[in-house]
Amino acid sequence: MPTNHHLATRRTKNNPNHHLWNNNGTWWCHFTLRSATNGSKRHRISLKTPDLESARHKRDRILTAIQTNSGRIAA
Repeated sequence: MPTNHHLATRRTKNNPNHHLWNNNGTWWCHFTLRSATNGSKRHRISLKTPDLESARHKRDRILTAIQTNSGRIAA
């Protein structure tokens, strides 16, 4: 049976790079999914780009896709 997870995210206008980090020239996105039964789990996804603007766009698409699904994904 799938478990519903809630995206635990804070986006701030003061930090447009929130949820991003650069690892040896490649940008990654990291976020936490919380479950009522299993606690929380951190996720890290390579955005496969050295370009910051492209990384921001990809990050926004990932987080929006999760939130579009009522803030939940099935795991």
